[in-house]
Amino acid sequence: MNVFQYEQPFTLECGEVLPGLQIAYHTYGKLNAAGSNVVWVCHALTANADCADWWKGVIGGEAVNADKDFIICANILGSCYGSTGPASTNPETGKPYYSTFPNITIRDMVQAHILLRKHLGIEKIALLMGGSMGGYQALEWCAMETDRIEKLFLIATSPSESAWGVAVHTAQRLAIEADSTWRDPAPDAGAKGLKAARAIGMLTYRNYGIFQDAQTDPDPEKIDNFRASSYIQYQGDKLVKRFNAYSYWLLTKAMDSHHLARGRGGDLMKALNQLTQPTLIMAIGSDILCPPEEQRFMNTHMPHATLVEIDSAYGHDGFIIEARQITDCLKQWLHR
Repeated sequence: MNVFQYEQPFTLECGEVLPGLQIAYHTYGKLNAAGSNVVWVCHALTANADCADWWKGVIGGEAVNADKDFIICANILGSCYGSTGPASTNPETGKPYYSTFPNITIRDMVQAHILLRKHLGIEKIALLMGGSMGGYQALEWCAMETDRIEKLFLIATSPSESAWGVAVHTAQRLAIEADSTWRDPAPDAGAKGLKAARAIGMLTYRNYGIFQDAQTDPDPEKIDNFRASSYIQYQGDKLVKRFNAYSYWLLTKAMDSHHLARGRGGDLMKALNQLTQPTLIMAIGSDILCPPEEQRFMNTHMPHATLVEIDSAYGHDGFIIEARQITDCLKQWLHR
């Protein structure tokens, strides 16, 4: 992992100012002499900068790989994987920010990405790609630096957060806030609430069908300790071990404010029409969090978009799991 230290004030969209930034990032491959082989990956809510690890088969596959591409992924502002966030030390107090860390937006995350782009001397991004919240960043980046992005790949994402998404995130934050340790000045504050928030999230990342297929108990005599319950408990514990409730709370707030037309006239259709890059939009038929109608809307209003819908039993999580389908479609689109 690499770290970029930006030692100047960084003004957030909310008006507050961070005295500086730390941005953690990974790179794979080498920049060619023409600077024309950059692939920038934007990651989702609880992922990190090591996209070759969490997007196995897509990064390192036949479409995007370090043999030909210079691949970059930066940990987002507000996360807990090396970039400035609630667990970082506030230089003004010498203590971690925790609950005092200011609200951030997707646009703030992209501004941090742009600082890293400039630091790395990158003038053009041949392919910008992201799924879910990573797609939010990719869309914003195209709106902010349209001339620098040559091609765009979006999967399981949307140009504005839906009322459904805001409701899901609010329920998750309520779970965190109900934890009696929430807002304690400690790294494990809100851990039980985070576990409950993850449980809520899992119901939207997957769907009825996959739970029925994978988590139904074969024993009709059972009256407790059901397989589906154990699975949800396991997923909650797993996230608590690797993530932070302060970051989770903050990043769901950032997703809620995602709207491509904010500050750009308020018309989402016009905002999308300004994105003229060749774009591959991928929908997952079983996704109930960012359902296909959101990708169809983008396809209708982006002038050079191609829409592909893939089959997956895994719902929203299909954007991580269905590496083979994603790679095949992306490879065909890139080489058409």
